[in-house]
Amino acid sequence: MTDASVIFVDDDPDIRQAITQALTLEGLAVSCHEDAASALAVISRDFEGIVLCDYNMPEMDGLEMLDRVRDLDDTIPVIILTGQGDISTAVTAMQQGAYDFIEKPFDHEELIELLRHALEKRHLALENRRLKAQLRQLAKPGPRILGDSPIMRKVLATIDPILDISANILLHGETGSGKDALARYIHENSRRSAHNFVAINCGAVPENLIESELFGHEAGAFTGAEKLRIGKIEHAHQGTLFLDEVESMPLPLQVKLLRVLEEQKLERLGSNQVQEVDVRIIAATKADLKELSDEGSFRSDLYYRLNVVKVDIPPLRERKEDIPTLFHHFVLIAAARYDRESIPLDAGQAARLMQRSWPGNVRELRNLAERYVLQGPAALDDNESAGTGNIAGRQTLSEMMDSFERSAIISALNACHGSIKDTMVQLGIARKTLYDKMKKHGLDKAQFKD
Repeated sequence: MTDASVIFVDDDPDIRQAITQALTLEGLAVSCHEDAASALAVISRDFEGIVLCDYNMPEMDGLEMLDRVRDLDDTIPVIILTGQGDISTAVTAMQQGAYDFIEKPFDHEELIELLRHALEKRHLALENRRLKAQLRQLAKPGPRILGDSPIMRKVLATIDPILDISANILLHGETGSGKDALARYIHENSRRSAHNFVAINCGAVPENLIESELFGHEAGAFTGAEKLRIGKIEHAHQGTLFLDEVESMPLPLQVKLLRVLEEQKLERLGSNQVQEVDVRIIAATKADLKELSDEGSFRSDLYYRLNVVKVDIPPLRERKEDIPTLFHHFVLIAAARYDRESIPLDAGQAARLMQRSWPGNVRELRNLAERYVLQGPAALDDNESAGTGNIAGRQTLSEMMDSFERSAIISALNACHGSIKDTMVQLGIARKTLYDKMKKHGLDKAQFKD
């Protein structure tokens, strides 16, 4: 993967050097390669730039590279450099899907203009892809994961390919960051959604009861066990078992859980009969399980069994762009619950929320949204709940201006229920300006429709 805007491929080192200098002076980040193979190695479907390559290259020529790039993603613009008067090659390149061609020796201004247009097309293609994915996400039944910050898009990009695979998942995040919500999202969007989602907090169940809770027991297995009881694992058969605060699980019980993971079998307390189970386990922790396993307080073999796919959930202070959207969502829920009116935040209020550190993460934000519905704007000035003065990192003036602008647009869209016309009037800006700013901040009016 590369952060370059332009990948340039040419086997002539002098041309590579000249192109690098020219594009750098124009503010275009360029990554130069002497052959197609090395360039293809850094191109992926998520590559945000374009490809400029010479036609005449050893081993793999420009047309073959064009085909390889289009196999990866046919929306990546590829521009072919051809020799002067080589019309047949240019025609063939265009027929095979090249964005354009340019003859050597080329005009500097013409090349820069062509590259900028190609980059704009690439960015539009990626934006359309992201918005379509977002709309598909919003259209799904069941729980949704709200947030469109880059770090949350990365979380969803990790999860989506494995929704229908029964691999165990380890969720790692601070208290209140949304581990339970993410576990439910995974279950509800998987093939196991027709079966039970069973959650247990390993740190909330007394040590002398947790084995019975997980594995169940036969009648008479111990004092007070008057009848057979199915445990959480068995109850989650063909569904999902969510083990929250898994780091709190006693070591002897970790051995028994390991067997379930390895053999998909268990024995209830007081029974010698083996029960077969088909269960996907999602474990959650706020601790570093690898460190605990190195210390011997958590079994390393169980850690590796749970850690098939690890998902790091960011704290709210690292996804502050999502705060206005999340707050509005929680306000709507609280307003419906308490039969109160939902009052959208104004831009200043939203900006203030985005500056807080949120040690309690999403849970703290949700609690504040409920108080806001019950008490009104005064709830936002509650020092105890707000953490006033605890600023979430230092920002440059430009970053603060961008944050304020984004929160102002979100607040207006929320207040106008996604109506572009009403939002234009409220913000006092032209339609094109609003659309440009919405595109800049990754906002779509469909997110704000009732």
